[in-house]
Amino acid sequence: MTAGSFPSLCGKFLIAMPGMGDARFEKAVIYICAHSDEGAMGFIINQVLDNPKVPDFLCQLEIINESERHALSLDTMDKNMHSGGPVEPGRGFVLHSPDYKSESTVEVKGNVHLTATLEILRAIAIGNGPELNMIALGYSGWSAGQLEDEIVSNGWLVVDAEDGIIFDKNNNTKYSRSLKLLGVDEALLSSSSGHA
Repeated sequence: MTAGSFPSLCGKFLIAMPGMGDARFEKAVIYICAHSDEGAMGFIINQVLDNPKVPDFLCQLEIINESERHALSLDTMDKNMHSGGPVEPGRGFVLHSPDYKSESTVEVKGNVHLTATLEILRAIAIGNGPELNMIALGYSGWSAGQLEDEIVSNGWLVVDAEDGIIFDKNNNTKYSRSLKLLGVDEALLSSSSGHA
């Protein structure tokens, strides 16, 4: 199956179905940033990493030093790094509001933009970054037709994304809140599904 027979999934949430068979995506909510006949890519928005925390990450990249670390805003000090997915897990990406733009910023859809440069991390560190942002290491990617096949095989539910869920710090509720966008109660989801 090809993306051509599917409407574009860009700007949508993928919500992992129970029992999809890949532990990396258990209860994952993925925001899709690109989708074409060549494949798809997106970021898991509800899985945070134990380490590094954002201040540690900024220090490791030498964006800030230890003394500058203590001057970070409380919001930045408390910010978690997200695991965006299993592809290129050492590379950083920032999903953010449209109040920050650079030459490499891409508008995903509506108020959600994507930038993957050190400059945006510096801007966040010094308080000049986008008001809303989510920093992720790695991304989730699919080859041509792979995501469409997974959807047809009941691996994912698809729903229009909600910006508030993407940028919310309450990661533990993003899965159930995303399901509610479809009118689905998490408690009623079955790990076995079939076709009518």
